[in-house]
Amino acid sequence: MKFLDTSPRNLFFTGKGGVGKTSLACAAAVTLADRGKRVLLVSTDPASNLGQVFGVEVGEHEPTAIPHVAGLFALNINPEAAAQAYRDRIVGPVRNALPPDVVKGMEEQLSGACTTEIAAFDEFTGLLTGDAVTDGFDHIIFDTAPTGHTLRLLQLPTAWSNFLEDNESGASCLGPLSGLEKQRQRYSQAVGELANSEHTLMVLVTRAQQGALVEAERTSGELASLGITNQRLVVNGVMPEAIGEDPLAKALRNREQAVLGHVPEGLSRLPTELVPLQPRNLVGVEALRALLLPVPESLLAPTREIVVPCPSLPPLAGLVDEIEADGHGLIMVMGKGGVGKTTIAAAIAVELAARGHAVHLTTTDPAAHLAMTVEMNLPGLEVDRIDPHAESERYRQHVLETKGDKLDAAGKTLLEEDLRSPCTEEIAVFQAFSRVQQESRKKFVVVDTAPTGHTLLLLDATGAYHRDVVRNLPQGMHVVTPMMRLQDPKLTKMVIVTLPETTPVLEAEALQADLRRAGIEPWAWVVNSSLAATGTNNPLLALRAKEEAKHIEHVQHFVPRVALVPWQIEPPTGANALRSLAAGPVFPNLN
Repeated sequence: MKFLDTSPRNLFFTGKGGVGKTSLACAAAVTLADRGKRVLLVSTDPASNLGQVFGVEVGEHEPTAIPHVAGLFALNINPEAAAQAYRDRIVGPVRNALPPDVVKGMEEQLSGACTTEIAAFDEFTGLLTGDAVTDGFDHIIFDTAPTGHTLRLLQLPTAWSNFLEDNESGASCLGPLSGLEKQRQRYSQAVGELANSEHTLMVLVTRAQQGALVEAERTSGELASLGITNQRLVVNGVMPEAIGEDPLAKALRNREQAVLGHVPEGLSRLPTELVPLQPRNLVGVEALRALLLPVPESLLAPTREIVVPCPSLPPLAGLVDEIEADGHGLIMVMGKGGVGKTTIAAAIAVELAARGHAVHLTTTDPAAHLAMTVEMNLPGLEVDRIDPHAESERYRQHVLETKGDKLDAAGKTLLEEDLRSPCTEEIAVFQAFSRVQQESRKKFVVVDTAPTGHTLLLLDATGAYHRDVVRNLPQGMHVVTPMMRLQDPKLTKMVIVTLPETTPVLEAEALQADLRRAGIEPWAWVVNSSLAATGTNNPLLALRAKEEAKHIEHVQHFVPRVALVPWQIEPPTGANALRSLAAGPVFPNLN
């Protein structure tokens, strides 16, 4: 990464899960330390694996010296612990003064990702503004940067406590920021430091995939709007040019080059660097040093010497067999961005329709037409899309009209910023989903992009629908509320999609825990885009395929149902391709 030659003191590596920002942040830290610099590497990622990467337990309060790299130290900021401390600080004083259900609602309001991010920012603000911990370091490298939404929120002027007092039923995932208000000047100084191009560089990490590039463009624009313009783009994991004749390797290379030939306009002006795909997980100092070097030629020549065992997991069609047995129901497919949940949702819907069932497939993915171009005349299949922007705007206007009319100008500004939260869109979209939920009593309804457990609890707490219905039922009468339908696996099946890689699996585990907090047990997992299930003989891909085994085995240990989907040589568009994906791998060494 050439920008390390003239790097400012603060470097932030940001990007969606699974793009490799932690590996690149660690490699940058090792490189600078090898050049004689004194470097502090800080992670605020909930799924941080700094300890695994360096083979040492990284502390949360004092920097830990990294063995075999003179001058390199690491520090973990635990965002969940920071968020819990923040919750205790806000809720503690009123815990015994308010009814238990009100306190529970406040705690849930403070359980969202936005609150966690703000609490984490509270923790590392000192590192940006001259905390004693950072004294004597030439560079501070942050793994995971705050989003534009969080930074905008911290720049707002006043009065969160007054706003929240009047916001008894509005859906806010941010919670009262009154606990942070007293440090407003400190935050303003930190945001100013981020915008100082001489002191700070934002490194946007992405992959050569359209969705990842679109996300990077959005992040770049958000940061630029706040004056944070010193940005670099790093495209990680690019397939090298010399790849032999393996059809999978050639397809991967061609697909990536096509994407890189049409980089979004918002990114095309940024200085850009490509980092080649690595043959194995980046664990250990030597592997990190090799990350920024060309891939050895020995790994690019075709060979059949690398034996990759095929995981013994059923294909997606095996899950559909169980889904089909109920005759109808709601199937909600969820997962972090980039794991292929839209494709999996489409494949489930097409397979059910091909078996003669009435199916409604709906999605919120703006790019869904790329992955689910199913024939509209496929008997029994209805396909549509919920526009998240339209639904969010409808929801925002409703909240502003019902809650905002009682607020002054400052309060309305705070409310409007709160409504820019990612959770707001999720809540608005779920309200649209609820309109199709009734259909699942008579047919199969497959929903792409399901709400998180936090969103479900927030809706249940703020609307109090579930509690009110149950409390006011006549004695002996039974009713099924929307939340109860989601909690019943006979009525709703939650399917989590992941990739056989470290970060996506950790994120999927966090998603599962989130759902369980809402009383919802995920029904199944789908491990998507498996190289091990393709039979590739390209040495670079085969080595990566061998790395999948430990992740797949880990998933099998704690998930009752797991399906395996191979990496697809051609994008799975059309009913035939989606059914082929669901059928699973077919190659000679499969028994």
